[in-house]
Amino acid sequence: MPRELLAFAGVVVVMAVLPGPDMALAVRNGVAAGPRAALLTGLGFVSGLLVWAVATVLGLAALVAAEPGAFKAVQVAGALYLAWLGFGSLAGAVRGDATGRLSLAGQGAEPARGGGYLRQGLVSNLLNPKIALLFITLLPQFVASGEPRTRTTAELAATLVAISLLWWVIFALAVGSLSRALSRPAVRRSVEALVGVVLIALAVRVAVGV
Repeated sequence: MPRELLAFAGVVVVMAVLPGPDMALAVRNGVAAGPRAALLTGLGFVSGLLVWAVATVLGLAALVAAEPGAFKAVQVAGALYLAWLGFGSLAGAVRGDATGRLSLAGQGAEPARGGGYLRQGLVSNLLNPKIALLFITLLPQFVASGEPRTRTTAELAATLVAISLLWWVIFALAVGSLSRALSRPAVRRSVEALVGVVLIALAVRVAVGV
């Protein structure tokens, strides 16, 4: 198991640093409101991973992926949520309000109080159907024959969540430095607009299942 766990950790690290909806949203919030906002968004993502991890151990994630209707519902909801956040970013850029006040919760990025950023990250992760596929397709590849499947799957899932948590702490600090460097309102608005376009493009990609 140690060798498989090390190989699995390497795969997770590579996947963690690849750009995607989570990273775009964390950049948007971090540039707008600093490292705390990016960290809270990241903690929301990690909370979502924890939910998917528990669901995987219990076998629920496999049921979602195997049931076309349930999987499609998650896919559509995820696409709509990303589009909502993307249009919120564009609206914030147009208004000159780099906090993106359009949000599913209706609080937008006064999420500065904390809960809004955390909630954005959590919902974004839970409504990403590819996360479910990640858990049910990647983890089994590292469970050797003869090993207790449930326990080993739980260990792998815990490793994935722990690495993700470490990554988001590091990423939040990096984005915090970036937000200080991009302190000019015009630059922040440009970043907000760019991230909005990226989120909308990702929404379309999720919707069509690419």
